[in-house]
Amino acid sequence: MLKGKTVVLGVSGGISAYKMANIASKLVKLHADVHVIMTKNACNFINPITFETLTKNKCITDTFDRDFEFNVEHVSLAKKCDLFLVAPATANVIGKMANGICDDMLTTTIFACKAPKLVAPAMNTNMYQNPILKDNLKKLEGYGFKIIKPESGFLACGDLGEGRLPSDDVLIDSILAEIAFPHDLEGKNVLITAGPTKEAIDPVRYITNHSSGKMGYAIANNAYLRGANVTLISGDVNVKAINGINVINVKSALDMFEAVKDNYKNQDYIIMSAAIADYTPKSYSNDKIKKNDNDMTIELSRTQDILKYLGENKKDNQKLIGFSMETKDLIENSTLKLNKKNADMICANSINGEKTGFKSDTNEITLIKRDGNKLLSLDTKENLAKLILDEIKEL
Repeated sequence: MLKGKTVVLGVSGGISAYKMANIASKLVKLHADVHVIMTKNACNFINPITFETLTKNKCITDTFDRDFEFNVEHVSLAKKCDLFLVAPATANVIGKMANGICDDMLTTTIFACKAPKLVAPAMNTNMYQNPILKDNLKKLEGYGFKIIKPESGFLACGDLGEGRLPSDDVLIDSILAEIAFPHDLEGKNVLITAGPTKEAIDPVRYITNHSSGKMGYAIANNAYLRGANVTLISGDVNVKAINGINVINVKSALDMFEAVKDNYKNQDYIIMSAAIADYTPKSYSNDKIKKNDNDMTIELSRTQDILKYLGENKKDNQKLIGFSMETKDLIENSTLKLNKKNADMICANSINGEKTGFKSDTNEITLIKRDGNKLLSLDTKENLAKLILDEIKEL
C-alpha cells in the first residue's frame, strides 16, 4: 500500500521509543522505504542497530556523522520523504520544533521538510497537561503539523492519565490516511452500511445471514484514505475499520434504518452494502410461535426497505448506491432494483463461485448503471472498493 513512499520516523528520548521498532517493521511490510532519525537520548532506550536491521537503512543519530549516503543529509532526506512522523515526541523535542530550534539531526531535518508532518506526544500526564506544552502543540498545528492525541492509561512512571503513545494501529492508520492514496474525495461525506443484521426470534435465537462486512468495510476504509468524511453503520462483524471512521454499531434492521435516517441527509454518497435480514419475527409471544414435535413455525413480517426509503427521499446532490446478491438472474434482477429503488448504481455481487460471495476476500461485481453495465473482474475486495469509488465519482 505504501510502495514507492518514503517515511521518516523521528524517535526522541521517551520510554516508549522501543515501540517504534514495531512501527518501522509494519511500514516495511507495507513496502515503504523507512528511515529513522534518533535523538541522542533515544539511543538510551533502544539501540539504533534495531532500526537498521528492520529498515535496511542507516539509522541517523549524529548531525556530524561523515559516514552517510547523501551529500547534505538533513536536506536530502527531508526532500526525499513523503511523510515525517515524530514518535514518541517528548516535551523537549516538541518545544524545539515549535520554536525553530534545530540543534540535532531530528529537528534540523524536520525544519527542512515540506512533506506532511505528524507528531505523537508521549510523556508524563502532568507534563502533557502543562500549559506550555499545550501552547507549543497549538503552535505546531498552526504551522501545519498534525497532532496525534496520546492515549490515557497506566504510564511507565506509575501515574494514571493522558500521555501514553497511541497504539500501533492508530499510528499506522494516521500515516496511511496521509499518503496511501491521493485525497480525491477530500470534503466528501460518505455514508456506508455494512455487515449483517440480526432479528431476534426470542431472547436466545435470531435470524441473520452470512454477511462478513468485508466489502463494505473495504469501501469505507478506501474512502477514508482518500480524504472523505466516512460514517459506517455496521452490523456485528469481525472486520476492522481504520481509526478516524465514525462507526455506528447496530443489531437489527430497524436499528440500521433508524441510524441511516439520522445520518443520511448531509451525505454526498450513500452506499448500502449491508445484507439486511429481510424478514423479522412479529413477536416473541407463544401464540405467534407454533410448535409440534417435528418443527417450529414462526410468523414473519417484512423489514423496512432502507434502499427504497433512501431512493424516495434522496437529495438532489446525493448519489445512492445499492448492492444486490441474487442466486439467479443477477443482472436482470439488479437492473429492476436500480429503477424500482431510484438508485444511481447497483453493485451486483456474484455468489456462484468459490472465490466470490460473503466470506471470501475476493469478489466479482457487475456495476449496473443507467448508461450501461460494467464488469469488475475477480479481484480482492480492497481493490474492488477503489474501483467502485472511482465509478461513483464519475456518476
